[in-house]
Parts: sequence; C-alpha cells; structure tokens
Amino acid sequence: MIGIVDYRAGNLTSVARALDSLHEPCIITHDSKLLDSASHIIFPGVGAAGTAMANLRESALDGHLKRWVQEGKPILGICLGTQVIFDRSEEDDTPCLGIVPGEVKRFPADLREGGERLKIPHMGWNRVSFREDHPVFAGIPAEAEFYFVHSYYPAPADTTRVAGWTDYGIRFCSAVARGNLVAVQFHPEKSGRPGLTLLANFCRWGGNNAQ
Repeated sequence: MIGIVDYRAGNLTSVARALDSLHEPCIITHDSKLLDSASHIIFPGVGAAGTAMANLRESALDGHLKRWVQEGKPILGICLGTQVIFDRSEEDDTPCLGIVPGEVKRFPADLREGGERLKIPHMGWNRVSFREDHPVFAGIPAEAEFYFVHSYYPAPADTTRVAGWTDYGIRFCSAVARGNLVAVQFHPEKSGRPGLTLLANFCRWGGNNAQ
C-alpha cells in the first residue's frame, strides 16, 4: 500500500489516479498510523511553503516525515513536497523540515534564454538530465519531458545529492536523492508515460540501494 500524505496542499487525487492506472493500491490520509503501515510514502503538494509548513506542524506530520526518513521507508517528494524537505525556502522566508541541507530559491525576475525573457512561474514541459545509476529513474528515455509548475527551485548544499538537472534560463536542480528519499520538482503524475515509469519504479524500489 502506498501512502499519500494529506496536509491540505492539494494535488492528491491526481497522484492517486496515476497510481490506480499502475494498479498500485494507495490511500490519501493525514493519519500517521495509516501512513506508518504503508510500504511507501508519497509527499506531493502545490501552493506556498509557509502555509504548507504551518499545516504540517499543526498535524504533527512534520515529525513523522522526519521519522519515516530515519526509519528507511521509501519516500517520494513532489513539487512543494520537494521544496519543504530543505532547511529554508525564500518563499515567505519559511523555515522548513531540514531533512536535506540547502534552501529553495526564487527564479530571477529577469530570467532570459536566447535573449528572450522567460515567464515566471516556469510552467510547461522540460527535459530532466537524471543520474543514470538511480533505480527510480531507470528506463526513462533521455529525450523524455516532464511537466513543471513552479516559481521556486531547490538548491541543495551538497550537489552530490542532485539526481536531476533542468535548464530554464539557468540550470537548476529538479531531482534530489538521499538514501531512501527521492524528490522531484516536476509532476510525474501529470507527465504521461515517463512520469508513470518513474512512479512505477518508485513503487518497486526498496529504498536502500541508492546513496
């Protein structure tokens, strides 16, 4: 059973539908006991970092997320769920979970590519250059594109934790891996076949074979 963490940050049913298409049983819940019994945890989200952290603290899920990481349960962060695993976000100047050292930064206001000004938020399809040795990203074609919607991006303190890079005016971290934790800035549940491949890989992953 895959547990999808409900901390009132939206985007949950689309993740559940994607898992259903893969015939992976799942539950959307904020009940820590039900999430304890799940084999894997998906931590998605859209919205603002400040509100997300307030919701996590109010429900005490912040402490449970840290515990699940420490216990070795396979965890996948998506979008906002990726951003709040870091120490701090520039959005609302928010102290976050501190699971992965680093911060979340806003795209520069005057972001340009080829002389043309780029829109913020970054919204649409882009390629991700994945770390080839990680099992969660196995079998994804190099030309595959994933769907992004964000104004902020992760900046890990240790770049060896970067598992994927994307170019949008600047080269930014779009995937992170540390032990039993994988987190992506894009939305695999909205990214067609490549996204489903990633989700299927995660559901089969034991969480203990990547550094």
